[in-house]
Amino acid sequence: MKLKQFTLTAIFVSIILLFAFTPIGFIHLGIIKATIIHIPVIIGSIVLGPKLGAVLGFSFGMTSLVTNTLTPSLLSFAFSPVIPVLGTNQGSFWALFIAFVPRVLLGIIPFFLYKMLASVMKRKESEKAPLFIAGLVATFIHTFLVMGAISILFYDAYALAIEAGSIQAIVIAVLTVFLTNGLAEALLAALISATVVPPLVKLSKEK
Repeated sequence: MKLKQFTLTAIFVSIILLFAFTPIGFIHLGIIKATIIHIPVIIGSIVLGPKLGAVLGFSFGMTSLVTNTLTPSLLSFAFSPVIPVLGTNQGSFWALFIAFVPRVLLGIIPFFLYKMLASVMKRKESEKAPLFIAGLVATFIHTFLVMGAISILFYDAYALAIEAGSIQAIVIAVLTVFLTNGLAEALLAALISATVVPPLVKLSKEK
């Protein structure tokens, strides 16, 4: 079982790296980058548990740090401490918090979400429903943590990046992210989780 878990973890890490360092992983949207790297982290969390899920989340954070350092976008200062914060000539170590903490939590939260939902939705015909909801909610939580941290820790720089002159404009910008790439990322994670997790769970339990 340990060998199988190690193998599955290595596969998930490989997928994360593949997504991260090819065009399909991070999609440039001008101000921010949309991503599908959260999907193997969510699936890995449910299949392998929160400890290994946290490892996958850390791997996600590391790829975010590297890609935002090597191919920066307008908000890369929020993910890499070597990218100068807008309006200044130096980076901030708060970028490491944003790059890693929400991603590590992303590797932990789906497992407990799924377990809680599965215990409530016990009917066989609803087997995939807890997976769908767990993938959806975990992605929204991740997006909320990332965007919330950016708007709080880098308020002035974020306002400068989106050319916002008021708190209301920043709130609208954050909500726009939720309703555009955030919603798309959540639905994609939910659909793939509901489809992929059941056979992977069965495989991981086989001797």
